[in-house]
Amino acid sequence: MLFLVVFSSLVYSAVGADLQGALNDGWDFTESYLLSLWQNRFYVYTTAAVLIGVWFIVNMLFKKTKTVNSVNLLPYESTKKQELSPVIEKVIHVSGVKVFYGSQTGTAKGFAKELAEDVSTQGIQCEVIDMKEYDPDDRLAEECTSQMICVFLVATYTDGQPTESAEWFSKWLEEASTDFRYGKTYLKGMRYAVFGLGNSVYVGHYNTVSKNIDKWLWMLSAVRIMTKGEGDCNVVKSRHGSVQADFQAWKTKFLSRLQALAKGEKKACSGKCKKSSCKNKKKHKEEAEDSHSLAEKNNSEEELMESSSDAGSSAEEEKSHGSVIDMEDLGNVMNRMKKAKRMEGDEEESQRVKLSKQNGVRKSETEEERREMITPALRDALTKQGYKLIGSHSGVKLCRWTKSMLRGRGGCYKHTFYGIESHRCMETTPSLACANKCVFCWRHHTNPVGTEWRWKMDPAEKIIQEAMENHRNMIRQFRGVPGVRPERFEEGLTVKHCALSLVGEPIMYPEINTFLRLLHQENISSFLVTNAQFPEEIRNLVPVTQLYVSVDASTKDSLKKIDRPLFKDFWQRFLDSLRALGEKQQRTVYRLTLVKAWNVDELKAYSDLIALGQPDFIEVKGVTYCGESSASSLTMANVPWHEEVIYFVQQLANLLPNYEIACEHEHSNCLLLAHHKFKVDGEWWTWIDYERFQELIQEYDESGGTKSFSAMDYMAKTPSWAIFGARERGFDPLDTRFQRKNKTKDISGC
Repeated sequence: MLFLVVFSSLVYSAVGADLQGALNDGWDFTESYLLSLWQNRFYVYTTAAVLIGVWFIVNMLFKKTKTVNSVNLLPYESTKKQELSPVIEKVIHVSGVKVFYGSQTGTAKGFAKELAEDVSTQGIQCEVIDMKEYDPDDRLAEECTSQMICVFLVATYTDGQPTESAEWFSKWLEEASTDFRYGKTYLKGMRYAVFGLGNSVYVGHYNTVSKNIDKWLWMLSAVRIMTKGEGDCNVVKSRHGSVQADFQAWKTKFLSRLQALAKGEKKACSGKCKKSSCKNKKKHKEEAEDSHSLAEKNNSEEELMESSSDAGSSAEEEKSHGSVIDMEDLGNVMNRMKKAKRMEGDEEESQRVKLSKQNGVRKSETEEERREMITPALRDALTKQGYKLIGSHSGVKLCRWTKSMLRGRGGCYKHTFYGIESHRCMETTPSLACANKCVFCWRHHTNPVGTEWRWKMDPAEKIIQEAMENHRNMIRQFRGVPGVRPERFEEGLTVKHCALSLVGEPIMYPEINTFLRLLHQENISSFLVTNAQFPEEIRNLVPVTQLYVSVDASTKDSLKKIDRPLFKDFWQRFLDSLRALGEKQQRTVYRLTLVKAWNVDELKAYSDLIALGQPDFIEVKGVTYCGESSASSLTMANVPWHEEVIYFVQQLANLLPNYEIACEHEHSNCLLLAHHKFKVDGEWWTWIDYERFQELIQEYDESGGTKSFSAMDYMAKTPSWAIFGARERGFDPLDTRFQRKNKTKDISGC
């Protein structure tokens, strides 16, 4: 160890001396070199500046050459690109049209197919889609970027609800429009148009579904390409005369708008006018049209939504999608709402009264200012069905049982139950309008509907005279027809009975009492049928030979489902009508129409209604299948067999201590329950002594109504062949039963 220490010291002494000398020499050289540079610093700076300038010039020249070369290559690359993909330059503004429909009776579906054909003729691809088969949750957002135009043709069904096929689509759209998870711009970029099918007599929910779909799409930032269209099934109020004509008018506008969009036009106009003036003109035009339309004045929110369909206004729409309104816009919004309300009030007022120019006194609306109930389209439809129309709201038609009895082939059930001579019965009505849209209506709803009389009115004298003349003319056409009995032909020329059950609601006619008095003065018996929606009119009715009330169901839900009444308080009106019937002293009848799977399981409820009105008779009849109809979903499966009707009546009779089965008419699938007071000494007296009734009604009229009479005063004995259980089963033995091998459909008759 000592040796190592001594050795290290010696080495360090030798090397350290040499290193110190070297460092001193290096420092002397560096000092002299730096001093030389400082003395010649001018030359150093000049050389550095020259080098930097040369580098900068060379760099600039290189960049310029690169730019020129790249510019020279562009024409070649562009030409090459065009040769490879010439279609890329073409801009497609409309890639196609998708037509969505929600239909219950098939009308909207038919419109969708028709629209698709017309769109295809323009060279634009079109697809028809049933809303029931479309999942909006998965597919609707795709329409935001597809350049498609989406068209929605939707009908409004019972209580303003969507049809079964559109139910899920509407429900999803409603929830999405208020669901924060989707957001207010979920459908931004989607373009759409809406056309609704509805009936304006349902004032509370006219075209509700189309309005809602239009609103929900708008709330999700979809852009409306044109104003929503509305078709009205009520031919009286329809803008163009029918729902088909309304659709044709809207379709023409849509096809024109589609052509403009396909060309790339974003505005509904040519685009040459100023933005503000164009918008104002369009706005004023829409307001002018809306002031003449019932559909456009129901909802102030709808007024706010019906903004310009120009694409240029989409930015303004996006701003308005928020849940709040800017304070500076609040004044404009309120002014528009006030204006809409004022226009609505002015229009309603103009319908009620007219200001006299002479003295400024308000006068009641004259008959000349009212519209006729029978429009040209309605006249054509009813004439094709064999109606002889009278004036502006009445009609007469030859019943099939009238034709049958002229030939000696049997009469209707009224002949069996009450002794009517069917070949002398005139079936007519002073009002084609009705307050219900029953699913089993054999007129297929070609007649107008309404809740009050608002049409031009013809005098009762004119209606009766023309009805009798038209009826006789139809009877004369059977002169010489093989099988027609001469004696019955001669008798048929003289009307003896009038069945006010042709179509519609005769009790709506304001002069119905005058009409009945004139019938009785002509020695014509009256059989009036009402749908139990006008209790006050029933109470004010003068005596009739026999007054009917249709009791198509025994519960509120089933009545709503079967009769589809227009009145919102239909059930209360129904019950009040039955009470009003119970106050009558003359013959009263409940008419029950059995629809299998609809109303045949309500025995206890029926018995309660019978106890309410205490009718003299209860007619129970199986529904008559009238063939396929867009207005009804009934099929032959809903028609009960005669034995099923008998079983129902027997079960019902067991719940009614004061009633018993009296008569049967197998041919009409009908039975009669009669009150025990018409069973005298074990024999039924359900027939009517028509001569005696005419004497009683004459005494009643001459006494001013003080000398009244009851149903017991003009009853007659029922023949044995008409009694339930008889071998004839209600067929008159004086006639001959005729069976057709190839039976042609004939749905006329009462």
